[in-house]
Amino acid sequence: MTSSARPGTPPAGDEDRARGWTFLTNHAHVLLCVAGDGQPTVRELAQRIGITERSVQTILADLVDGGYLTRTRAGRRNLYSVNPAGRLRHPLESAHTVGELIDALR
Repeated sequence: MTSSARPGTPPAGDEDRARGWTFLTNHAHVLLCVAGDGQPTVRELAQRIGITERSVQTILADLVDGGYLTRTRAGRRNLYSVNPAGRLRHPLESAHTVGELIDALR
């Protein structure tokens, strides 16, 4: 049986296997979602990214501790905002900021 798919493209129906890895980490996904419009809840972030609410909470704490997000309290909710001047952590990307990453991926 032959396939009309391009080389390197998974055959139709193999979507689950194709999603085994992604170019961006869950930390990057949370950051991008927070940088988007609105103020998503932890539950909304978890559903959108496909991870648990507890994982989202851990990632948000990491991003706040790293200086990439700021957290403010609004009633019973935490609201997060991006620090666009934060430098990317890996030596290969350390010359770039979080703001540049967000702009590039929008």
